[in-house]
Amino acid sequence: MRKLAFFIPFVLFIGLSVFLFSGLFSDPMERESSVLNKPLPAFTLPDLQQPDNLWTAEKLKGKPYLLNVWGTWCVTCNAELAYLTELREQGVMIIGLYYQQPSDAAFGEVFNLAALQQEVALKLEQQGDPYQWNILDKDRSLIFDLGVTGAPETFLIDAKGMIRYHHIGDINPQVWQQKLAAAYQSLEE
Repeated sequence: MRKLAFFIPFVLFIGLSVFLFSGLFSDPMERESSVLNKPLPAFTLPDLQQPDNLWTAEKLKGKPYLLNVWGTWCVTCNAELAYLTELREQGVMIIGLYYQQPSDAAFGEVFNLAALQQEVALKLEQQGDPYQWNILDKDRSLIFDLGVTGAPETFLIDAKGMIRYHHIGDINPQVWQQKLAAAYQSLEE
């Protein structure tokens, strides 16, 4: 019995080592998304700049588009704005899903829509505005339903509202050419 007790920690150590070693060779940007080939989750969220205008998954159907999760606080998101703007100029439809960071009133943080609108407008004026619309997900309900782990993340949505691709990280010329261009163009046909 004592020999068996000696081998249990050894087996656990080997198992953990194999698991961790396999992680060395995995790409964190490539993970299987649970929302692929499923419809965009139902939602009703306001337009960031025109809050009286509500967006739903149904309203967004009809043409393929990129749904880009971003925030002004996100350095990588800001870096990709110029290239996304180039894509928009080439006819790619891009809809922004603004990732609002949580606020805590106990620390004096209060959501201020007017300040956020001004901050977003300034950022897009300075770095390029790739978005047809910007949807505000203040409570992060759609972001959670999509399984977003951070920003930026981009979803390729087909004309019927089905999620066809999920990319974690920025969209740059290399990513566009290697991963998204052909898929997007095939959906436009």
